[in-house]
Amino acid sequence: MKIEEAMVYLLATSQHGMKTEQIARELELRGLVPRRNGRPLDGKVIAAIVFKHPEVFCFNEGRVRLLM
Repeated sequence: MKIEEAMVYLLATSQHGMKTEQIARELELRGLVPRRNGRPLDGKVIAAIVFKHPEVFCFNEGRVRLLM
């Protein structure tokens, strides 16, 4: 599963959105996104994905939310 797909899955169940660090932590805890390089996910990776896909994600009040 791609990180973007895992984020959609995770945010679809969140009513109020999530902070980037919360998303990274939850994705790792649930084992949704295995990292190939061995480094843990962090908020910077999540933020980069949000900016890369403005048609799907947005920042609102400091939290990442789905647009769909």
